[in-house]
Amino acid sequence: MNKLWSSICQQAETHPDQPALLQYRGTLETAYTWLQLRDAVAALSTVLRADEIEALALHADNVPTWIIVDLACDHAGVTLLPLPRFFSAVQLQHALDVVPVDAILTDNPQLWQNMASDKLLVGPSHLGLDYLLTATRAEARTSRAGSVPAHTSKITFTSGSTGAPKGVCLSAESMAAVAGSILDATVSCSIERHLCVLPLATLLENIAGVHAPLRRGAQVIVATEEVLGFNGNSGFSLPAFLEVLARCRPNSLILIPQLLEALVMSADAGWKLPDSLRFIAVGGATVSASLLERAWAHGLPVYEGYGLSECGSVVSLNAPEARRNGSLGKPLPHGTVEIVDGEIVVTGRIFLGYAGDRDSWRSTSSGTCSTGDLGYFDADGYLHFLGRRKNLLVSSFGRNISPEWVEAELGACAPIAQNFVFGDSRPYCVALIAARAAQITDQQIEDCVTRVNAGLPEYARIRRWHRLAAPFSRGTGIQSDLLTSNGRPRRAQIEQQYRAQIHALYLDSPISNAASKQ
Repeated sequence: MNKLWSSICQQAETHPDQPALLQYRGTLETAYTWLQLRDAVAALSTVLRADEIEALALHADNVPTWIIVDLACDHAGVTLLPLPRFFSAVQLQHALDVVPVDAILTDNPQLWQNMASDKLLVGPSHLGLDYLLTATRAEARTSRAGSVPAHTSKITFTSGSTGAPKGVCLSAESMAAVAGSILDATVSCSIERHLCVLPLATLLENIAGVHAPLRRGAQVIVATEEVLGFNGNSGFSLPAFLEVLARCRPNSLILIPQLLEALVMSADAGWKLPDSLRFIAVGGATVSASLLERAWAHGLPVYEGYGLSECGSVVSLNAPEARRNGSLGKPLPHGTVEIVDGEIVVTGRIFLGYAGDRDSWRSTSSGTCSTGDLGYFDADGYLHFLGRRKNLLVSSFGRNISPEWVEAELGACAPIAQNFVFGDSRPYCVALIAARAAQITDQQIEDCVTRVNAGLPEYARIRRWHRLAAPFSRGTGIQSDLLTSNGRPRRAQIEQQYRAQIHALYLDSPISNAASKQ
């Protein structure tokens, strides 16, 4: 019996009527007690075994049923393929082409039937999700044997520099080791209630926001993207998000830097954070040290971490007993971290390989992962991130510059929504900058650049910049291929599309930024 299931069963015996999963829909309500959680997981596990489901795709919003399905697959030994709702139809189809599944559980059956109506059979719904069975399951099993390594428990698709996401195959042992390390690192925080903010299909939220709290015996709160304030590609409602925090009063959250920045800006404006917050983890992209300092000045207990899907999510983490702003914390005990030729290399419980790429497969989850990230350890053993090796800029004077470093500092400025730094083989750095609102003036942006430059060495300063008409999004249209599905820039595509504007920033004659408009 694995530790997660064992903990759920123990809570069901000792605290059967206490809430385990809660849902916020304007009011906070109990979705499952510990006893109901155990029984629901066991019942769905029985169904999956009876239907001979070996691989299941899950495509749904943040609802309690998502967690039931996740736990049932873990309990029944079914390989789970969580699919983000923000994936395009092309990306969803790509995932299923790489990993043929036996069934799909979804809250959007029409989407899937439109994509593959001749290959899906509608079965009975389970806990509010539609159950779509693959018509050619025997064929799917044969194909899957050649596309997924043995002992794969979960396949998390993560998009990188191209539009086709890669499927990272993880063992149950690897994910359990990460959850255990997170529990140990946060034990002093006495976390009793966690609010899931990121999509549950995000491995970090799945492991650190669901598995770890449930193993601790803590409550997990879910709310749909709309209730949390996320409006697809049209924007984010900060008041709605603040309302959820005030009503749910969680002890812990996991945030991306943009959400942390929104909270800090709210605190700057006088918002009072819930005194229930004890641990706010932030990761997914470089976080400005100045933003972290502002957060702590407002009493926000923010702890930056570092991880990647190939290592089961979290690798290192700042913690209450060991915190250094501007660092990624110290490595967690389930693995070891070394710096090899400037690159962060992780050894321990890592992924089994990529789906559809047999050359990447290994027979065990124990191994070594070269992350492609540049970093270093300081004298006290804290890990620091310098940027992606492939993104490193080398100026015409031979200076190495990480664009992520400069972008994080510019991104901490309230008027700036997005910025992208360039300067490879050039005498100085330039930037494409999008303002947070149309009424932001060029002078306000220039003031931000001047302020940030004052804290940077001469070789990394932004000499000139071009104002974008609007921030890039993951939506449709001419800019849809400029960001990955998780919001990271596709630098080559951006540089190609804006090559004329970037070239103009290096002309000898003075450039008028005010006249430099998209």
